[in-house]
Amino acid sequence: MPRVYEVMFILRPDMAEEDADKLIAGFASTVTNGGGVVKTVEKMGRRKLAYVVRKFNDGNYVLLTIEANGPVVLELERRLRVSEPVIKFITVRMDEEEKRLAKVKALRGTRRSAPPATVSAEAAAPAATEAAPASA
Repeated sequence: MPRVYEVMFILRPDMAEEDADKLIAGFASTVTNGGGVVKTVEKMGRRKLAYVVRKFNDGNYVLLTIEANGPVVLELERRLRVSEPVIKFITVRMDEEEKRLAKVKALRGTRRSAPPATVSAEAAAPAATEAAPASA
């Protein structure tokens, strides 16, 4: 059963644009040859890293959105791991994330649509009688 994944990876900043395009095309062909579908390829450009990774302070970010089975994703991750220009990568399964976000939105919707809690007259009446001193 194919699932939707987001694969973000960071390429070395000193890599040529043509070489980066070839590398991205190679990763996309890995997915398509395995029976998956590459939905989007988004080059996010050069950004500063939060901390030094392999002696680099910045890198070129790339985001792949794919629909594939588990073995295809494992093969893609293996290739990312052994590819020297890739500094770092992460894979996130998005169908679970979308399901979680839909649940949170539904919960927020029920909170907003519920009327504000008001004190009913029945609840206020016993409190008033208890506060009054009993005269005997």
